[in-house]
Formats: sequence, structure tokens, C-alpha cells
Amino acid sequence: MKRSTHVFGALLLMFVLGLTACSRKEQATSGKLRVVTTLFPLYDFARQVGGDRVEVTLLLPPGLEPHSFEPSPEDMVKISRADLFVYTSDVMEPWAVRFLKGLTGGRRPEVVVASAGVKFMKEPAGAGDAQDAGDEDHHPGGLDPHVWLDFDNARRMVDNIAAGLARRDPAGREEYARNAAAYDKKLAALDARYRTGLATCRTRTFVHGGHYAFGYLARRYNLHYIAATPLSTDAEPTPRRMMELTRQVKENGLKYIFYGELVSPRIAETIARETGAQILQLNAAHNLSRDDRDKGVTFLSLMEENLERLRTGLQCR
Repeated sequence: MKRSTHVFGALLLMFVLGLTACSRKEQATSGKLRVVTTLFPLYDFARQVGGDRVEVTLLLPPGLEPHSFEPSPEDMVKISRADLFVYTSDVMEPWAVRFLKGLTGGRRPEVVVASAGVKFMKEPAGAGDAQDAGDEDHHPGGLDPHVWLDFDNARRMVDNIAAGLARRDPAGREEYARNAAAYDKKLAALDARYRTGLATCRTRTFVHGGHYAFGYLARRYNLHYIAATPLSTDAEPTPRRMMELTRQVKENGLKYIFYGELVSPRIAETIARETGAQILQLNAAHNLSRDDRDKGVTFLSLMEENLERLRTGLQCR
């Protein structure tokens, strides 16, 4: 199976490079830098930093859960034609590494690994007890890819994007630096609101009926985070794990169970029925639904909603 996958990948890359070679004379009619990003946080950061000098595209279609995303030939053409390609990391998007290795000669996009310089967390022991995990959805080295949920990491990602834009467009360097500095201040203010808002809560434990996604956020604000399954989004919690989650909810007197965006709340609902708790969404911001994209939802607005829901779930004063 792996051999056939590699053969298909090689043929797909040849197809993409052929399309790209035929279109290298095309230029953005707007005169703006063409930026292609993989995840919503990167898309929003690039828009904030680039301002009017950039035209930013998000590869993920609305509503798609991204952990098992593989780009289509059209997506690969978009990347090849871009001035700047921004992805999170080799951990989050291993497909990007494979694709970029195949790009040789000719015009190449400037590549920004947004998480460069960030120290990754390892998935902790006991992060989840699962069965039937998908073979294709494992993050290298057991590393947690959700680095943007620590807002210091988010600030570093913003600065890395600004540096990449400046490399491609030196004339805009000062503007990118100003925009990045202004956005960094917003992230610092958000961080301060989290610290204040989560300082006085009845409990510091929260249970999430999904894959392990909020470890960085929990570590930053000294919270005890319990997920139903480990990092793999294809995993299902074992019956033993469901019993353990139910016990944790009851022992900690939790009134709410959290579930993630763009996935079924089925696991959270099951625990809620067993414990009398209610459910609340906690958004890891990988991607947006179509409705949220149409509403102009931003990374900051999503994180503000998360803060209010955490305050509710943790019964903060």
C-alpha cells in the first residue's frame, strides 16, 4: 500500500510541475504578493501582517478537519504559483515537506515554517486511551502540533511570517514589521486577559471529548486537561477510557464537557448523559466552518470565545 501511495505521489508531483511550468508567465493581476497558507491561524496571521500588500489563500476548504488533509493537484498548483507558502511545521503538515522536496528548478515560492524556533510539547503519557487509530494520522515523534494555542508561540509565528514576507518583498519590510508589532501587542493583551480571567475558578480541570488538542493552552494557564483520545483524530476512546472520563467528571464536580470544532460532539454528549453535565464547544482554530468564514471570524475572536467558555466550564468568578 505504501509503495502504491509513493508512486501515485510521484505521478501527481509530475502532473503539478507540468501545470506550473505552463503557467509561470502568469502574474497576480492585483500586483499583490500571493500567499498560500495551510491552517486558519496562519491565514489570519498573514492577513494581519501583510495588510494591503498581500492576497492570502487558505488551502483548507471550509469545514474540513485538517489533520488528515492531503492537497489536491489544484492545491499543489496554487502552492507552486505562490510568492510565499506558509505552513505550520513538519509535525502538523508532513505532506508539505514531501511536496517541497519535489520542487526543483524554476520559480519557487518563499517558504515559511511558521513554528520555527518554537519548542514542541510531547504528548504526555495517559493523554488518551484509544482504539482503532488510523494509520495515516500520527504526528512524528509523538509531538503535539497545536503550537498556536500558546500565545507566545503565536507571536513567534507572526514574526516568522513577517520575516518571510520581507524576504520576498523587501520594499514592504517596514510595513510588515509595524503590522506584526501591532498584532503581537494584541496577542499579548489576549494572554493577559486569559491570565486574569482564569485566575479564580472553582476547578482547574477540564474534560474534552475529542483528540488531545489543548495541551499548550492548559500548560500556559496551569490547567489540568483531560482528553478522550490522544493526538490521532481517527482514534476512538476505549470503554475503559469512557468510564475514566465519567469518573473524572463526577469526582471533580464538573458541570460542562467540551467538544471540538468541525467534529461530532458524540463523545462529549455520551459523557454528559452519564454525568448530568452540559456540553460546550472549545475551538482549536485549525479551520473555520463556511458560516464563520462568511461572518469574518478571526483568530482573536475565536480565542475570546474560548476564554468565555472556559470561564463558564471552570466556574470562574
